[in-house]
Amino acid sequence: MSLNILLCGVGGQGIVLASRILATAAMNRGQNVLSAETIGMAQKGGSVFSHVRVGDKIESPMISLGEADIIIGFEPAEAARMMPYLREGGSVVVCSDPVMPALASLTGNTYSGDEMITYIRKKAGTVTVVAGNERCRKAGSPKVLNLIMLGEAVRCGELGFTMDEIKEALRQKVKPEFLELNMKALEQQGGVIW
Repeated sequence: MSLNILLCGVGGQGIVLASRILATAAMNRGQNVLSAETIGMAQKGGSVFSHVRVGDKIESPMISLGEADIIIGFEPAEAARMMPYLREGGSVVVCSDPVMPALASLTGNTYSGDEMITYIRKKAGTVTVVAGNERCRKAGSPKVLNLIMLGEAVRCGELGFTMDEIKEALRQKVKPEFLELNMKALEQQGGVIW
């Protein structure tokens, strides 16, 4: 079995931690895993994407164009930007809430994620849209979007891991004082738009 997972969004959304949780879940199974992050200007809200590849015959941590089985998009424009990586019929789990680039904020320009999600729906086999901001409010913190998105990716059935495997990896990667909040976010359901 091989699995190519691409996570994308902007700095501060917890993408690197999410990819490490996935890699840990694979290692706990005894599977071969390679991962790589591109964080660039992440501290300033710039693009962040992470490749996680699981399987016996992987030689590079980077996913080639057209080979991602699933894209987990923490921001709709970033998910749309990564669509060339998705294999035909692949799945996307995407947050509906856009993060405004600094330049857009300064110039008064805005965008909604709707046009990005429309584009994603045309290109992907299965799309799950998550009301991320609403779900973060319910969980009690804006910093748990990463666990909300992982939980939804598990529930959609395309991620290749069980909830118990993700929970065990979370226990290994998160400090004890943050574990309860993160578990609550991972387990939270609802707020799926489509």
